[in-house]
Amino acid sequence: MKKKMPLLLFEGISILFIFILGVLLHFTYEWSNQNSLVGLFSAINESTWEHLKLVFFPTLLFTLIGNFLYKKEYPNYLCAKTKGILISLAFLVIFFYTFQGVIGFSLAILNISSFFISVLVGEFYFLKEKEQISCCNKFCIFILILLTLCFILFTYFPPPINLFKDPLTKTYGIQNK
Repeated sequence: MKKKMPLLLFEGISILFIFILGVLLHFTYEWSNQNSLVGLFSAINESTWEHLKLVFFPTLLFTLIGNFLYKKEYPNYLCAKTKGILISLAFLVIFFYTFQGVIGFSLAILNISSFFISVLVGEFYFLKEKEQISCCNKFCIFILILLTLCFILFTYFPPPINLFKDPLTKTYGIQNK
């Protein structure tokens, strides 16, 4: 039987790929000539909500792969990863609005840094809690499906609040052409 990659190595590789995929997903909607299917998992505008997709979808992908590979050794893998995802998403929103509120404007370097830091914060939580945390995996699956559905739904039907507002165009969601 082939020996499995150590968890820490897998998570390190995952972080690297989450960084790469997240950065690519910032541009894939435009690269696809604004394909609405691509827009479901890519940032369709510069709103804070759309930037959360850059963290969520790559992390979800590697969570599913990691859960498949490591759930026997770490029965709480999915629980810790789901909480790590929620922490990453919350950190990104809190960090963005805090620094923007403090300095009064948006800085590209801080926006970009907040993406990388939020991924690391969620991963750090997972690595710290993977053996201690306990919860119902079915509930975590429900949360991940609910988040996925929210990202899809709010791509087309975003609520008219600042979280969903593109600061450049002052629009919400995918615009009908």
